[in-house]
Amino acid sequence: MRARRGPGLVGTMARTAVVAGTATAVSGSMQRRAATRHMEQAELAQARAAQAAADEQARVDAAVAAALAAQGGATPAAATPASVAATPAASPAGPPGGDDVIARLQQLAELKAQGILTEEEFAAQKARILGG
Repeated sequence: MRARRGPGLVGTMARTAVVAGTATAVSGSMQRRAATRHMEQAELAQARAAQAAADEQARVDAAVAAALAAQGGATPAAATPASVAATPAASPAGPPGGDDVIARLQQLAELKAQGILTEEEFAAQKARILGG
């Protein structure tokens, strides 16, 4: 009778196949989880950037509305960003070069000169007034 010395070639190959299959399954699972986490973090960063842009636009709109209200004699509550945007000068269909457009551009320039608006905010508001 012969004594067994080990699992033999077939047994070693079977064990290797099981270990390799398990490693492949674990690796694939880890990659899927990492990809999911990466996508979630990217979506969160995008949502935060959109919120920051909306907050910045609201701040600029409020500063413009307050400045227009102060110069026009209206109360700040009456010159909300929504009412400023609804004025004919803010609409793209407004006549380019109209007196109201020029007045609003001058007011924006004054806000920029006073340091209330940055160069980027000024450019964005100017484009909005000019309909572009």
